[in-house]
Amino acid sequence: MSDHSTSPWEPAQAFWLDRRVAVTGATGFLGSHLVGMLTDAGAHVVILERDQVEPTEIAAKWLERVAIVTGDAADQALLERLLGEYEVQTVFHLAAQTQVQVANHNPVSTFESNIKGTWSLLEALRRTPHIEQAICASSDKAYGAQPTLPYEETMPLLAVNPYDVSKACADLITQTYHQRWGTPVAITRCGNFFGPGDMNWERLVPGTIRSLLRGERPIIRSNGALIRDYLYVVDGALAYLRLAEAMASDPAHLGEAYNFSTEGPLSVLELVACIQTAAGTDLVPDVRDTATNEIDAQHLSAAKARSRLGWQPNHTVQDALIETVRWYASHLG
Repeated sequence: MSDHSTSPWEPAQAFWLDRRVAVTGATGFLGSHLVGMLTDAGAHVVILERDQVEPTEIAAKWLERVAIVTGDAADQALLERLLGEYEVQTVFHLAAQTQVQVANHNPVSTFESNIKGTWSLLEALRRTPHIEQAICASSDKAYGAQPTLPYEETMPLLAVNPYDVSKACADLITQTYHQRWGTPVAITRCGNFFGPGDMNWERLVPGTIRSLLRGERPIIRSNGALIRDYLYVVDGALAYLRLAEAMASDPAHLGEAYNFSTEGPLSVLELVACIQTAAGTDLVPDVRDTATNEIDAQHLSAAKARSRLGWQPNHTVQDALIETVRWYASHLG
């Protein structure tokens, strides 16, 4: 957990000013925060958008300040056109199907998005020589069930469940492109993001907050005992920017995978209790215990990111939850 002994890290304005950046998955939860930071820093951003949906409040703030290419992340020719015509220097590949239950019901579409979408982007990168650095989003889920915790970057990827396998495959393919062709990529592995702008009410944090603000008991689909990492989405976006800056200054970061974590794992019930503290409520959770294909405990060591990138989160989980509850209270009226 961050002790805030140092000043909060901020992106280097001189690095990002006028930098040509491409972001896939830009209108998603993490992507919307990342693009907001990039545009605020003066970057020239082009995004790939598959479906035209109503933007979240976070994305709406920057939507008129970016170039938009419409198409699928699995369309390699389109990606090559995007990278070439916009003379992209830095790439953030976030496009993915991110829901575990969707993957359980629709594995092929998940594999198409997460695996084919990644190799298509990587092949486009390989064929575009002016790319300076690219970051591909993996996940803590790629590690699967390990005999010891926390997860460290040196551990093998032992994914079994459909979503987890899709991220592990994309992760390994990314490593292949660096090792075989020197593609200037790095990999991020993060836990569960939370924060303003997540409108997927099936996720634990926004769903719980909405229930509490309505005076309703929060619904827990698991047994409440699952142990997970939770990272404030603002700190997640800043981690991506920090890694990109590090890749630009030191090629030793190319081809590397980095875990980003508060290193303060919580059970589902513990997290819900923290949300209740932030919301000033004390409602008994409705524990359904209907979740399937879940690993009992997953959490990450961020020692490598701390030692090699000098990274730490700017927010504690509890402080971030207070900000998050305040945002939803305003958004939900």
